[in-house]
Amino acid sequence: MTNKTNNIRMVVANISLSMDGRTNGVGGDYDMSWIVPHAVTDGARDNMIAVTSPATTVLLGRKNYQGFGSYWPSVADNESADPRDRAFSSWLNSVEKVVFSSTLKDATWENSRIVNADPAAVVRDLQKQTGGNIIVLASGSIIKRLLEADALDCLSITFCPEVAGGGARLFEDGLPASSWMLRQSKVTESGALCLLYDRIREQK
Repeated sequence: MTNKTNNIRMVVANISLSMDGRTNGVGGDYDMSWIVPHAVTDGARDNMIAVTSPATTVLLGRKNYQGFGSYWPSVADNESADPRDRAFSSWLNSVEKVVFSSTLKDATWENSRIVNADPAAVVRDLQKQTGGNIIVLASGSIIKRLLEADALDCLSITFCPEVAGGGARLFEDGLPASSWMLRQSKVTESGALCLLYDRIREQK
């Protein structure tokens, strides 16, 4: 998933969606119970490693930063954890983490920094620097802003066979029209679809 032809840092969004297009459930931001059975399969874990490993910068909103930070840092040293989870934890600990927040003051997780700025502008600055891909991990508000700015190169969607019945949507009215090409499609053991789409842009 790296762009080797011109060394441009690709911007990837990774998120899970329900059949009714939700990113969480009726219980709000932390209602992710319908996602869990589809996140712990071999197929889902393999897909997560494949999508994230080319990236050297992670973009997170405050809520996901705090949620991820309360769980993932210690998994790398947990010998009873799945090896892929340990690898993901090690990767997540080591990469640059850019946290978008107007309220957080301290970034306690290693290699983290807090910014209070437009995600699209931050991405443009990051792309001027050397490094691997830039990936948004499950932070719907950041993904929406990058979709609005046409700043995403890839969409990695895990489409879960669940109807959440309510909750936040990723694709809302008002987003600019865009075209995407399916690069990869895999079915996991739980019946979820791991889909990878590339943005189609006219050549200038």
